[in-house]
Amino acid sequence: MTGMRTVLRALATAAAALLVATAVSPAPAQARPEPKAPEGFVALRSVDPTIIQEMRYTTAHTFLGERVDGYRQPVCVLTRPAARALHLAQKRLLRQGYSLKVYDCYRPQRAVDHFVRWAKDLDDHAMKGEFYPLVDKSRLFDDGYIAEKSGHSRGSTVDLTLVRLPALPTRPYRPGEPLAPCFAPKGERFPDNSVDMGTGYDCFDTLSHTDDPRIRGAQRANRQFLKRTLTDVGFVNLPEEWWHFTHRPELFPDTYFDFPVDRRSVAGH
Repeated sequence: MTGMRTVLRALATAAAALLVATAVSPAPAQARPEPKAPEGFVALRSVDPTIIQEMRYTTAHTFLGERVDGYRQPVCVLTRPAARALHLAQKRLLRQGYSLKVYDCYRPQRAVDHFVRWAKDLDDHAMKGEFYPLVDKSRLFDDGYIAEKSGHSRGSTVDLTLVRLPALPTRPYRPGEPLAPCFAPKGERFPDNSVDMGTGYDCFDTLSHTDDPRIRGAQRANRQFLKRTLTDVGFVNLPEEWWHFTHRPELFPDTYFDFPVDRRSVAGH
């Protein structure tokens, strides 16, 4: 009988200890809600549904060879003034038989961080043959191709090109397919339904400089047409990238946002 009381006391002590431990255990951590875009951001499609969107960073056809962090849906998000300016440019272009096509718009900080991690991995050369054939990967930071902050994260910068209408579809990239240099003749590099700008998008090469003297003829004329059209509605071109334009004055000149590229980020705006 004594042995039975000892066993019961031991069980009671263990149960009490379990109750105490349960009472003081922290509650399961709640998933932190994703940040939302502040007022002032919109989905470009809500301002101008005619502008073609080929959001590259939601696909594997990037210099990383994979979808970029933070790109949940293939939607262009911009500050409202930048989107309205693109709408003005698009109206003029449509009358001339052209359309804008955006490759990238607002870019979350987590995407920029993904770029930085990739650039520091000097063993990953999966997409070198297309996007940086002549640049040593160890030079990407020093040469200005990759940085820890991007104006895209402020929401008024866009990467874009021109498409002659009617627009033909661009075939999807097939991971693992043979790569051609981004500065190869248009018929040899990855097919794009845009006009010939002399290089493909995100080409890490000095040939991407908007006014590089080696770019001549129709290619130069196309770049100048794009630049002139966007300058007229308040955009400023980055001289090192023919596709890169920032609307001025920026609505958020000093803030680098990190909400995901997703329609829900701007829902209700």
